[in-house]
Amino acid sequence: MGPEFAFYTRFNLPLLLGVRARTIPELLAGLQAAPGASIYYHTHRFLQQHHYMSPEPPNDFAFWVTGSLGLDALGERLASIDTVKFRTITALQQRFVEVVEAFIRDGKSPSPECPEGEEFHFLSCRTFILPTGLKARDLAEFLAVLRTVSIDSIYFHMFEARLRLERGENDFSNWFEGIGRKDLAAEIARLDPYTMTLEGLRKTLIQKVERHVQS
Repeated sequence: MGPEFAFYTRFNLPLLLGVRARTIPELLAGLQAAPGASIYYHTHRFLQQHHYMSPEPPNDFAFWVTGSLGLDALGERLASIDTVKFRTITALQQRFVEVVEAFIRDGKSPSPECPEGEEFHFLSCRTFILPTGLKARDLAEFLAVLRTVSIDSIYFHMFEARLRLERGENDFSNWFEGIGRKDLAAEIARLDPYTMTLEGLRKTLIQKVERHVQS
């Protein structure tokens, strides 16, 4: 019997960094200086708070550029950054910086100042990771827990572990790999969780694990 899987959950405490942007150059400066936790917060906040909505919502940067500055083209470029392709926050942050730098170099569009009261405020978050006390020693036990564990736990193991904690892959795939279920590990790793609601993600995970339990 392989190692057991311990389910964890988390909750986040948002933190105001005291950095704000009114223009695109100020947004760029903030992006360059922001800690990784801030980049993670602004690219995942909507998903965490509105877990019942799908498909992938825009990140906060794209939302502000479009809504407060009226720069639709830049907003589309920022929104099109595919978060699932990045394995580290640093790489994701650099991509946002590159897109904004390219916009400034291009110089074809004016760089307006946002209306008063609509400044972009850089936030971060402190994450508290807590054990749920739920564990699985094999796929059957894993499946039973997966049906009832909170969506916060699923979110932690699928999103935060892979990108914010930089474990290379989501926790579920890493465990499946470790117990010799490489096919299942690959199936879960290929999922794009950003295109699903969290309950939809749970159902997809259940379906995939069920097939391997029955095989």
